[in-house]
Amino acid sequence: MCNGCVHKEYPDRGNTCLENGSYLMNYVGCANCHQRDFVLISNKSTEDDDGEEIVTYDHVCKNCDHVIARHEYTFSVVDEYQEYTMLCMLCGKAEDSISVLPDDPRQSAPLF
Repeated sequence: MCNGCVHKEYPDRGNTCLENGSYLMNYVGCANCHQRDFVLISNKSTEDDDGEEIVTYDHVCKNCDHVIARHEYTFSVVDEYQEYTMLCMLCGKAEDSISVLPDDPRQSAPLF
């Protein structure tokens, strides 16, 4: 992974978790070949580890195959919530949790 290719390492993305793609607003350009071109995805793998889906891939420079960052995205269901996480030097870090129920119990107002 290369901190010379990004504006900010691991920017906080709130609850925006990317399963694929790249956060190009954080991309300065390739520190190896000094070009600012497309970022490709390579070495993508998906594994299911005890109910948790883990997607990993590399962001690489289109021109010289320099590895810009390693991307990791996870998805799991915990109790009654879908849990998402993302960790990547280019795309940032983020977490999200969404209820699988029609009405999220965390969003309802207390009755008393």
